[in-house]
Formats: sequence, structure tokens, C-alpha cells
Amino acid sequence: MTRQKSLPATYVLIAANVIISLAGFASPYVFGMGLLHVGAIMDGQIWRLLTSGFLHLSFTHLLFNMFTLFFFGPALESDRFLGRRGFLILYFVSLLVGSGYAVWANLGDVNYAAVGASGAVSGVMIGVSLFAPFMMILIFGIIPIPAILYAVGFIGFSTFAIRSGSFGGVGHEAHLAGALAGLVVVAVMRPDVFFELWRQVKARFARR
Repeated sequence: MTRQKSLPATYVLIAANVIISLAGFASPYVFGMGLLHVGAIMDGQIWRLLTSGFLHLSFTHLLFNMFTLFFFGPALESDRFLGRRGFLILYFVSLLVGSGYAVWANLGDVNYAAVGASGAVSGVMIGVSLFAPFMMILIFGIIPIPAILYAVGFIGFSTFAIRSGSFGGVGHEAHLAGALAGLVVVAVMRPDVFFELWRQVKARFARR
């Protein structure tokens, strides 16, 4: 008998995001009880740190995050990279750290609210860039850029946006913290990845 291959965790996460987001679109109560809200979290509603990562503002917001997760999640959860268990650890650590930092950075505004899987997805993107630095990422679905350059640019842009207060309406705090959390998780679980990253970079430039 052959053992059936189980469904990738990426697809389960995408399904959960879609179902919970659709429920949020249909019910203001569900959306309101699940979103990241600084005041509510300070009052003890800690579950929002997790549930907000499965809600989205619009179909476009949901589609963008799930499209990214669909293309990069399976690579990261492959046995060559982190495996399913490691992938899930990275996903949820990035989500919670992203949410936690967004709350901490906005403690002065009890009305601050946010939703989206961007913190977790940022962690996934950074994780993939460490294992496959020259894998091509399409910015806006059209502009190709190596994953490692995207990762460096993403962290730099998020840091600049937070410090300057520019590009409002986007959860840069969650993006940055989620990305850095993903980097730390990979460093802890697969410290050898940095030697392999350096080897790939050296090999790429040695060809020139």
C-alpha cells in the first residue's frame, strides 16, 4: 500500500483565510470581534492578535495575500526547506509577532485597528528568500526581482515608512515585524541556511 500525500498546510491556511474573511465581509459583528484593535486588546481581548490575521479589508486585500502565500508557501514547507511543522511555526510566529508589534507601536492610539495576513506572509517571503535567494518574485505581478533583493528592499522600505510616517493606511509595523520574525525562526531552525545563502551568492557572482 502507498501512503497518500496529505494536503499542504499552505492550502489549509488559504482556505481558513478565505472562509474567515468571507464571514467577516458578511457579518460586521464577526469582523468587529476579530480585528486587531488596540483598545480592545488592552482590555484583555488577546485573541485578536491571532484572529485579525485571518480577516481582510476587501477581496483585493485577501486576493493579494493569498496569491503570494499560494506561490511561496509550498516551497517553504517542502522538506528541502523547513518542512510542514517548521513552516507552520514560522507562519504563526510571524503573524503573532507582527500583530504584537503593531499593537506596541500604536499604544498611544486606542482606536488603532488593522486586519490581514500580511505579517505572516511577510515572514514566509523572507523565509523563501533565505533558502532560494535568486528565485524570481514578480512585483505587482509583472516586475521580476530576485527574492533576496526583494527581502532587503522590503525590510528597508517598511523601516523607512514607519520612521517617516509615510504611506499611511498600510500596516508597515506588522510587515516589518513579521518579516524579521520569519528571519529569526529560520535562523533558529536552520542556521545552516546562511552558509548556503553565502555559497549561492558567491557562486552567482563568480559566473560574471
